[in-house]
Amino acid sequence: MHSHAEAAPVDLPPTLLQGQTALVTGANSQVEESIEVSVPVSAAYNQWTQFESFPQFMEGVERIEQRTQTLTHWKTKIAGVEREFDAEITEQIPDERVAWTSIGGEAKQAGVVTFHYIDDTTTKVMLQLDYDPEGLAETVGDKLGFVKRQATGDLKRFKQFIESRGAETGGWRGTV
Repeated sequence: MHSHAEAAPVDLPPTLLQGQTALVTGANSQVEESIEVSVPVSAAYNQWTQFESFPQFMEGVERIEQRTQTLTHWKTKIAGVEREFDAEITEQIPDERVAWTSIGGEAKQAGVVTFHYIDDTTTKVMLQLDYDPEGLAETVGDKLGFVKRQATGDLKRFKQFIESRGAETGGWRGTV
């Protein structure tokens, strides 16, 4: 476990979290990726609210436990680096967006996924991440575009996951 000095809140770009803030400890990096999926907006959104299913399509995510409606606990292993952290859902609007930020733990990140109606059977899913690479391995990986490639791969696997099922595995329609 790494120890960090307390970081000051930093406003993220408005395109990322609409005025939400996150703790960052140094130079942060950003990734924006999108993909079109052949399911209605509600199916794509509902599946994204099923956090415990993420390991089925997110590489490096070993486990997610939903602790409350707005708190999840993550266990990841990416490029040989194991991390555990909590993430708080900071905004959730059915069929529109889910935003989160990490709290405590070893990983510093915030993000938002938005869902855009293309037609009755097609949705554009947009993912924006803001993260703080730690240590030499993560900084080098960041410079080589590892996180961007992983985000692209995760979205492609999400597309395969939801389209192969034809429907979501569940959904939470509450607002945060």
